Amino acid sequence: MRAVVYRENGPSDVLQLIERPAPEPDPGEVRVRMHLAGVNPTDWKGRASRPVEFGEQVPGQDGAGVVDAVGVGVNPARVGERVWLWLAAHERPGGAAAEYTTVPNERAVTLPDNASFELGADIGVPFLTAHRTLTVAEHGPAQLAPGALTGRTVLVAGGAGAVGNAAIQLAGWAGATVLTTVSSPEKAALAAAAGAQHVINYRTQNVVAEVRRIAADGVNTVVEVSPANAGLDADVLAADGVVAMYAGNEGDQVTVPLRSMMAINARWQYVLLYTMPDAAKADAISAVTAAAAAGAIDVGDAVGLPLHRFPLEQAAAAHDAVAGGAIGKVLIEIG
Repeated sequence: MRAVVYRENGPSDVLQLIERPAPEPDPGEVRVRMHLAGVNPTDWKGRASRPVEFGEQVPGQDGAGVVDAVGVGVNPARVGERVWLWLAAHERPGGAAAEYTTVPNERAVTLPDNASFELGADIGVPFLTAHRTLTVAEHGPAQLAPGALTGRTVLVAGGAGAVGNAAIQLAGWAGATVLTTVSSPEKAALAAAAGAQHVINYRTQNVVAEVRRIAADGVNTVVEVSPANAGLDADVLAADGVVAMYAGNEGDQVTVPLRSMMAINARWQYVLLYTMPDAAKADAISAVTAAAAAGAIDVGDAVGLPLHRFPLEQAAAAHDAVAGGAIGKVLIEIG
């Protein structure tokens, strides 16, 4: 089989396309014949700086394909099942950027019949992260479903990004009023396509004034991509509101007002998929799979997430596209 690997940290040219035998699933594992691998910022950042623990690493946390073999202890009926993968390369040498990969049984989730492999390859990091950001509020639901966020207002910072797009789609499915910020008319169109009811261009509009005009009492949840927005977030937060920060774009430090946040019992929640509680992961997996089955989430131009496709032999270019800020979802086509 063909697989993309790297043996040392560095720029994208450390990625190599090699031939090697297909892996056999260990007890409790499934082997997946991969169709698509999704590329996320965590993939190129890990390749650039995270130590290579196993001597050789196949990148790719997210992907979609078909189960073609199972290990001892796994139901043989899974063979032939369409699945989406999450954290395929986490603490494992094999990731999604290969013709075949093995993962623990629970990391290969049944992909609903109506859901495309393209959606399956996007669910993992973006949608599971987004679900967590939307379920950490003091009085909010632990798991999203239709109506779970009815009566609540959500502000998504950077609505044209992959996680931002996922948060807009999930929040809308759950019944929230969704506001988002973007930096251009082109990104505004993408965020609106994802389902945001109110789109604010932070380069040309006063975000605080616009948010307070739409939601006079403030927003219940801010889905935040940048600590540079902390002051703005504090100005638009409602009583008992939460700022859920899932990335450190534009800096690694955040300064938060003290007294004003104490006065409204605000929560500042940090979100990382790798280390979030197991129960939260299980809730997110169940919810996003249900949303996919209901046709409530998708990928592509129609929902504001353009697809950028690269063949397996151009995995380095796919990594570079994500590192360069490609708008939409980058996919590696495998088979």
